[in-house]
Amino acid sequence: MSIDPAVYARLLEIADQLPKVPGIGKIEIADGQIVMMMSPVKRHELAVLRLSRQLNAQLSATHPGHIAYHGADLQDAGLGRLRNPDLMVFPEATLEGEQRAVLPHEVLLVVEVVSKSNPENDYHDKVHDYSAMGIPFYLLVDPRTGTGIVHSEPGYEAREKFVFGDTIAVGPWTLDTGGLLTYA
Repeated sequence: MSIDPAVYARLLEIADQLPKVPGIGKIEIADGQIVMMMSPVKRHELAVLRLSRQLNAQLSATHPGHIAYHGADLQDAGLGRLRNPDLMVFPEATLEGEQRAVLPHEVLLVVEVVSKSNPENDYHDKVHDYSAMGIPFYLLVDPRTGTGIVHSEPGYEAREKFVFGDTIAVGPWTLDTGGLLTYA
């Protein structure tokens, strides 16, 4: 579902003017609304760090010039979406650009680590959004249950489930999930 470009532009303007609020980690735009996300817990961030290290160690061989990075926004103005994935794989040169966010056609993989407070967002809304954006792979990691799903193929028709401790294939990359921790 897309929204009127003028409405999306206004939402971006409002989001940019919001004050920094303690405990709010990210601001996203979806379904015509500004969504304020709680700051992630330490084990959430540890999962992102451990996955990014593994991906970055492999990217020089599989996709030279690409990085696994956790700090950028992902924007699809046509869909009216501004997301801040926990981790994305895209060309490092993208960070040199003037755009406010990474564009979907630049992204090979998005990773979301499910939060305690809003799991349905990662399981439903983001599956739809990342698929609609044409991103080839979406890795969902759920520390609440010690499980995850690798989404691939157009429309994310292929879904490979795993449990923490498995070694998984995500496109051309191999990830060891043995270092991922469940929430306490």
